[in-house]
Amino acid sequence: MNSENVLLVVSFGTTSAESRRLNIGSVEQAIQETAGKSWNVRRCFTSQTIINIISRKEQIKIDNISEALEKAASDGARNLVVQPTHLMKGLEYDKLCGMLSEYGDSFEKVAAGDPLLTSDEDFLRVADALIEASARSEDGETAFVFMGHGTEAAANGIYSKMQNVFSNKGMCDYFVGTVEAEPSLNDVIKAVGERNYKRVVIRPLMLVAGNHAINDMASRDDPGSWYSRFRAEGYETVCIIEGLGQLEAVRNIYADHADRAIASLTGQL
Repeated sequence: MNSENVLLVVSFGTTSAESRRLNIGSVEQAIQETAGKSWNVRRCFTSQTIINIISRKEQIKIDNISEALEKAASDGARNLVVQPTHLMKGLEYDKLCGMLSEYGDSFEKVAAGDPLLTSDEDFLRVADALIEASARSEDGETAFVFMGHGTEAAANGIYSKMQNVFSNKGMCDYFVGTVEAEPSLNDVIKAVGERNYKRVVIRPLMLVAGNHAINDMASRDDPGSWYSRFRAEGYETVCIIEGLGQLEAVRNIYADHADRAIASLTGQL
């Protein structure tokens, strides 16, 4: 593999080996297939806590951003592309770009790919992927709820924008909420309650179906979980514990963003 061209796929990470394989691993594979053999695609995580847990439990070493950048430089990389698996240009993305600027002198050329939801086309493609994934359950009596993480940054507006995309497509049975910001679970419950639904299907609007999906969304023991709250409202409730990385259309968006970053670096745009 060519060490002169390094492409770092940067993810927050997850301690679930299966979800890591199905979501992060699948995105990395899609990016490698698009980038081709001339690019050395490598993994790094931003959460040191997750890195430490994986190291302790699985004896697997995953680099953090600093380690990955240092390794790429010491390996003699001339061209560096960093493709985040973040959903938005939020605080984590800003931090990543800041670190890249610190290492700018270590490489001849550096480029960063866009997060998943950046352009209007990105929103449309993700919405279409979620609609396709939900099509089998559409019956006019089912509400489809998508649980995002949420952020204090202005980038939190992506969730309202995704809701507007669904609405503009005439998908009035689709609802978007967040765990830690707005729209809140209470907002979503209120919106769902304004129509006559019998069932609610909930799935994460996150790359990985990790702790938030398992605990905040699907827990049957926690009365505050999304599952429990909708059950308490009288709905038949189903949770689908699948990350966005399991959707081919989503993987293709990440691959396209990485390809565009490569093109910008090589002057092919």
